[in-house]
Amino acid sequence: MLNLLLAIIFMSGFPSAHLLSYHGMFSAQSNPPPDPCYEEMSEPRRCIPDFVNAAFGKEVKASSECGSPPTRYCTTSTDDKGEVIRNCQICDASNPKRAHPTPYLTDLNNPNNVTCWMSEPFSQSLHNVSLTLSLGKKYELTYISLQFCNQKPDSLALYKSMDYGKTWHPFQFYSSQCRKMYGRQNRAVITKANEQEALCTDAQSNVEPITGARIAFSTLEGRPSAYDFDNSPVLQDWVTATDIKVVFNRLVGWTGNENETLGQTYFYAVSDFAVGGRCKCNGHASRCIHDRDGLLVCDCKHNTAGRDCERCKPFHFDRPWGRATAHEAHECVACNCNRHARRCRFNMELYKLSGRTSGGVCLKCRHNTAGRHCHYCKEGYYRDNTKPITDRKACKACDCHPVGASGRTCNQTTGQCPCKDGVTGITCNRCAKGYQQSRSPIAPCIKIPRMVDVPKRVAGRQGNKCGDCPSARKRVNLNKFCKRDYVVQASVLSREAVGNWIKFTIHVMQVFKQGSAKVHRGTQFLWVSVTDLACKCPKIKVKQTYLILSKDSRQPEHPGLTADERSIVIEWKDDWARRMRRYQRRQRKGKCKN
Repeated sequence: MLNLLLAIIFMSGFPSAHLLSYHGMFSAQSNPPPDPCYEEMSEPRRCIPDFVNAAFGKEVKASSECGSPPTRYCTTSTDDKGEVIRNCQICDASNPKRAHPTPYLTDLNNPNNVTCWMSEPFSQSLHNVSLTLSLGKKYELTYISLQFCNQKPDSLALYKSMDYGKTWHPFQFYSSQCRKMYGRQNRAVITKANEQEALCTDAQSNVEPITGARIAFSTLEGRPSAYDFDNSPVLQDWVTATDIKVVFNRLVGWTGNENETLGQTYFYAVSDFAVGGRCKCNGHASRCIHDRDGLLVCDCKHNTAGRDCERCKPFHFDRPWGRATAHEAHECVACNCNRHARRCRFNMELYKLSGRTSGGVCLKCRHNTAGRHCHYCKEGYYRDNTKPITDRKACKACDCHPVGASGRTCNQTTGQCPCKDGVTGITCNRCAKGYQQSRSPIAPCIKIPRMVDVPKRVAGRQGNKCGDCPSARKRVNLNKFCKRDYVVQASVLSREAVGNWIKFTIHVMQVFKQGSAKVHRGTQFLWVSVTDLACKCPKIKVKQTYLILSKDSRQPEHPGLTADERSIVIEWKDDWARRMRRYQRRQRKGKCKN
């Protein structure tokens, strides 16, 4: 069959350089390895099915066929004296010896026993007789060949379908009157801008015998990108077809006004309808097989799938699908989900960000994992470093104590739960050093109180010596909230010495209790005596945010708020806000006992 292809290309005027390139593109591999789609080291490589006559043995549907009812047809020839000899016979579909059915078009073409399909002679349908061939699958075609039993038609058209006969596109036109018959100029020039344009040429231009003439259409002849077929999606699409239709539009000399006797010599007769090409598998299969439903499909390799290996098989979406070339097999790669997912999808943006190495995104991670690759533990679980990430038990539940922890989400690396004040342990299940257990679920651990000698401390203050600061304890409860006049969250902006006082400029961010001072949000002054500040009672720094609970002891010479050793000034924590609002609600309900 390869020799037949070369002969046909030669007859159609195929350039020699193009011939060598095209021969190399479609030639069958010699001495193939066990699997042509892989190198000896299991490296993927491009593989293609064998070159075949895709029409052989296939059914052809004809719009006209002689023999039903039996029809008389005649052929003419000349003897040695130049006299016309008329030879008439009967076409009878019921008699195998006299029938000319369509199976003769695609059977084994034997030059010693030529069999011909024939249309019905002397019929108006001679202006539009069609042959329709279904290939049963997408093929990449090299040529279409028609060998005639009588003279060539003056005008005929070749069409292709890529969707199994739903739509048709012109492939090639033949006519001595291209513009009149098909509205196209004879032998138009093809450029890269119109490589999918069907040409029109004169079918009678070659000097051939009247009988046994052939028309051979080469799909890539004259197409500029044929030399770089691997990188030309336009031509790859151009040579792709699932069905071929031949429409005979006009016989030489036929006008439609002939009498019956003369009309019996006008008919179409074809001995061989051949379509050379390869099963389209996009470089990912070396053969086509029949599936369970009897459909012809590619035997896909390289982790590809589909009837034409036109997509990646499930779970192999880490790279985009691509047609295999001589330089790159474009093997589909499995997603990396660490054995925790069965499905994934491709994301082009991630693929570009990764330097075009990985674009897979795992879907529905199992075993309490999360992330693009199911590579970390989901919320409420942490990594068990004694097991690999691929282990089904690589993630352990946080198991945070329901009373000692302030939440159920732990650190995903260490497993440390967020503990309440005074609580410690990886699951927050015990009191820290210096704290003791209480009966409150809100504050399960409270600081162990120190014994303070009040008279001695007062005396120490009078002697300019600092004693213990009872208000420095960072424990805040409802009782302390109720006994203070105002409670605010404020950030310290600056400080200034004014006599025996330090004037802090503060920005009040939240007011939890106004008191008689009617504290409001915004910039205000906070006065603290130099003595109290020197003893760090309270302890205040610029550019820090504090929770301030204090009595309202304003003085006319010090407009604003005041704080002293009895005030509570502690660094702000985000979870203070929720607790202070809870105290607000209790105060409004009369829970404060003065």
